[in-house]
Amino acid sequence: MSRHPKSKSTHNPKAKGTFKPNGAKLSSPSTEATCSLRHIPRLNMPPPGSSPGIETYHLSARPSTEAPVRVTCVDYCPEQVQLEQVDNLGDFLERHRPSWSKVRWINVVGLNRMDVVRDFAEKYQLHPLAIEDMLVASQRPKLEDYPGSDEQPGRLFIVARMVRIDGHALHSEQVSIFLGRSTLLSFQEAHNPVFDPIFHRVELAGGRLRTHDVSFLLHALLDAIVDSYFPVLEYLAENLEVFDDNLNDRPNKETLHDIHAIKRNLVLFRRAIWPMREMVIQLQRDKHECLTETSLTYFRDVYDNCLQIIDLLETYREIAASLTETYLVVVSNRMNEIMKVLTVIGTIFIPLTFLAGVYGMNMPIPENEWSLSYPLFWTVCIGTACGMLVWFRRRGWI
Repeated sequence: MSRHPKSKSTHNPKAKGTFKPNGAKLSSPSTEATCSLRHIPRLNMPPPGSSPGIETYHLSARPSTEAPVRVTCVDYCPEQVQLEQVDNLGDFLERHRPSWSKVRWINVVGLNRMDVVRDFAEKYQLHPLAIEDMLVASQRPKLEDYPGSDEQPGRLFIVARMVRIDGHALHSEQVSIFLGRSTLLSFQEAHNPVFDPIFHRVELAGGRLRTHDVSFLLHALLDAIVDSYFPVLEYLAENLEVFDDNLNDRPNKETLHDIHAIKRNLVLFRRAIWPMREMVIQLQRDKHECLTETSLTYFRDVYDNCLQIIDLLETYREIAASLTETYLVVVSNRMNEIMKVLTVIGTIFIPLTFLAGVYGMNMPIPENEWSLSYPLFWTVCIGTACGMLVWFRRRGWI
C-alpha cells in the first residue's frame, strides 16, 4: 500500500501564529506584482446565449492539455484502509470498490485534461450544471443539491476556495466536491498541501474520521480549508504591523502602494470567506440524505471558525484603511514642516535683503567713508536675524 507524503496538520490553533507561508519575509510587496490590474480576478464564463451546463459529450470539444493529473483514491472502514495512487484511470474506473469499504474518497489534482473529467462525469453521472461550475474555476463558495432519480443518484455539490500566499501576493483556488451516500469526489486546480493531514488522519486506526461516514469526511475537508485561512491572516497581520511601525519613521511613495496591496489581498480574502460562512450555514440548515446528525454537529465548529476569521478580517481592513489615512496625515504634516522652515528662512532674509539692497546701491552713502561701516553692517544683519528667531520662538511659530 502506497503512503501519502507526511505533512504537519494546521488544525492546532496554537501553531497558527508560527506559520510563515512559503518562507515569505515581511519585506514590502512588489508594486508591479500586487497592484497591477492583470491580477484582478476575471470570470471565465461561457459566451452569452450558450446552453446552461456542460454535457459529458461536449467535454471532448473543450480545450485540453497533456498536463499531468494526479488521482488519489482512499477506501476505508473502521478496520482497514487502502490508499492508491491511480496510474491507469480506465482500469481503475472499471473496478468496483472493495466489499469492505464504507467510504471512498477520490481526490483529483488538475483540471486541464478533459478526457479525465469526462471519464469521472460518465462514471459518477455528474450533473451538467455542476460540471460547468467545476471547470469555470471562478465560482464563489456555494452548495447545490442535485436530487437523484432511479437512474442517477442524488449528490451534494460544494464549491470552496483555498487561499494561499505566493511570494507576497494572495491567490485563491477553487475546490469542487461531490458528496454521495458513500463516495466523495474532490477536484483541485493544483496541488495544495491543505488536504495532506486528512490523508494521514485516515490512516490512523481508531480515529474519529475512520469510524464515521462520508459526510464526516466532508466536514474534515472543509475544516482543513477554513483552518488554512488562519496562517494567511497571521501573515497579513504581521505585514500590517511592519507597515504601521515604518509609517511614522520613513513614509515614501512605495508605502502607499504597499498598503494598497494589503487592502487588495484583504478584499480577495473577504471574497472567499464570506460565501464560505453562508455555505456552512446552508449545510446546517438544509437536511440532506447524505449528511448525518453527527456531521451537522461538527459543522458548528467550522462555522465558529468562519465567524472568527471574518471578525479578524474586518478588523484588519479597518486597520489598513486607517493606515492610508495616517500616511496622508504624515505626508501632510511633513509638507507643513517643510513649508514652515522655508517660510521662516524667507522671512528672516527679507530685512537682510533690504539692507543689502540699500547699501549695495551705486551712489554716495555717508557711511561708506566710515571705517567701521562694514562690520557694523554685519552686526546689524546678524542681530536682526537672531532677534527674529527669538521672536518666532516666543510666539510658538518654530
